[in-house]
Amino acid sequence: MSMPYYDLDVRPILREGGEPFSVIMQAVSSLAPGQSLRLYATFKPLPLFQVLGARGFEASAREIGNGEWEVIFTPGEAAADPVVKPTAPAAASDDKWPAPVDELDNRDLDPPEPMVKTLEGVEALQPGQTIAALLPREPVFLLEELEARGHSWRGQMEPEGHYRVVIRAGNPRR
Repeated sequence: MSMPYYDLDVRPILREGGEPFSVIMQAVSSLAPGQSLRLYATFKPLPLFQVLGARGFEASAREIGNGEWEVIFTPGEAAADPVVKPTAPAAASDDKWPAPVDELDNRDLDPPEPMVKTLEGVEALQPGQTIAALLPREPVFLLEELEARGHSWRGQMEPEGHYRVVIRAGNPRR
């Protein structure tokens, strides 16, 4: 007998302009062994596919109408420990970084566009170059993705309420 899905509807959070990442990851950490997460969202959450895919989950998605999506994340064998550890800057050393070649202002974009636009900017860099991005909130998905792609970052919340991250391109992984 299969285990029932853990249902999570983040559409209200997204409609209010919130960031549901912590709620999603809390749900993932509370899954029973072998249990799948059924997520409802106002868009197809492609960045989440990568984050949970790196933890051994497979995603199946279907549009349920009005641009809204149902996504089922099923644990594979590698999803034994889906708990997210707090991220820390990949480059905490005191080495000097070059000035950013560009400064992106992604504060007024709807999810997942701030992440998509920032990653596009990073992918255009040569190894060692930097880019800065202003984001509406702490970009947990983005920071994990940068580390997975071999890039370094430094970031912090600014007094004005947005998050500023400076990213140094690493060498492409082969």
